[in-house]
Amino acid sequence: MTEPRRRPGPKRALTEEAVLDAALTLLDTDGPGAASIRRIAAALGVSPNSVYTYLPDKSAIEQALVERLLGDLNRAAPGGDDWRADLEALALDLRRRLTAHPGAVPLLLGGAMNGPEALLLGERLLDLLDRAGLAATEAARGAYLIMSYVLGAIALEVADVPRAGALAPERDRIAARRAAMSQVPAAMFPRTAAAVDVTATWIGTEQYLWGLRRVLDGLSTHA
Repeated sequence: MTEPRRRPGPKRALTEEAVLDAALTLLDTDGPGAASIRRIAAALGVSPNSVYTYLPDKSAIEQALVERLLGDLNRAAPGGDDWRADLEALALDLRRRLTAHPGAVPLLLGGAMNGPEALLLGERLLDLLDRAGLAATEAARGAYLIMSYVLGAIALEVADVPRAGALAPERDRIAARRAAMSQVPAAMFPRTAAAVDVTATWIGTEQYLWGLRRVLDGLSTHA
């Protein structure tokens, strides 16, 4: 006696979160150009029209990814009494999250930062600089300066690795950079050759904090 055929179970409902998960995985694996509607649909095993139901085009997907990354950052916000410590912690957390997803970094640089989570991040920066004693105009200019430094430093760190995919541990990347820069001919570029031990660490946490602290030192003089 043959067993009755089982009916297939219901298909898992597609959600916007599933679309963004697939898009982020593609970015992490193949770089910033990988998250097309067709590739996302293929990864999810659905038709492109199913993806369009949630997000109308690639631009909307990219903005939604930026918003999700910044939303995770905002929800993990420090809340201490020291504005500098809070700002450093925020900048380090942003770097940690973006270097974990290097393919997403160009999205923050190439799109409008005008979603609710992006605006909330800006509001937090303004609040921190207000706590530092800066006037409203100085705080507004300072917030832009900080974001320019932070995003620029992260973008250069990610760009130092000429391939898509996850970054190697920081120590390994610095070692590889030092080995490559040690090949610079000292006779032609003596200052560059002499500075290799420092310039090799430009992509590291120490350099990132060194620059951020100089920016904050400068802003503090306007308080």
